[in-house]
Amino acid sequence: MTSTIKVLLAEDQSMVREALAALLGLEDDIEVVAQVARGDQVLAAVDAHGVDVALLDIEMPGCTGIEAAGQVHREFPQVKLVVLTTFGRPGYLRSAMEAGADAFLVKDAPAAQLAEAIRKVLSGERVIDPTLAAAALAEGANPLTEREREVLRAAADGSTNAELAKALHLSQGTVRNYLSTAIQKLAVRNRAEAVRIAREKGWL
Repeated sequence: MTSTIKVLLAEDQSMVREALAALLGLEDDIEVVAQVARGDQVLAAVDAHGVDVALLDIEMPGCTGIEAAGQVHREFPQVKLVVLTTFGRPGYLRSAMEAGADAFLVKDAPAAQLAEAIRKVLSGERVIDPTLAAAALAEGANPLTEREREVLRAAADGSTNAELAKALHLSQGTVRNYLSTAIQKLAVRNRAEAVRIAREKGWL
């Protein structure tokens, strides 16, 4: 008799989370042992429930599913990580893989496909949505440095250079340089367009 696969579900939308839990609960060899609605609750839940696989939505309060995946990968490297996304952004796939994800799937994939992905990652395979994989290869690597991403993320709310400099403990000149470089790399006219493009590609 095969042992039951213990799964953690991290998804901030309760209806989606409960639907996923119900569908996975129909599988004989899978048990959802924990559910959380925030990214910053993932690590404690993994520790408390001794899960085999963590299913992580990307867009969550507290921290993203990709950030949570990185935390789990560092603290509990034996736990397999399946990242789910509503948005098929190529940059997300690359970031998820760099964080240690074993699978990357879109949420509207059939439940049977998700269950099969859970079994595959547990046996050591990597599972990636083929359409997203092709898009990520076509898109290429994220051209922005970590600092440029940090400044762009902070600039998304319309903060002035002075406000950004204070928040990020940088000089105004340094902030201006990072923004200017990011705008040039993304071939856009201003910071608002740079934020929009970087978000659309999953680079922030």
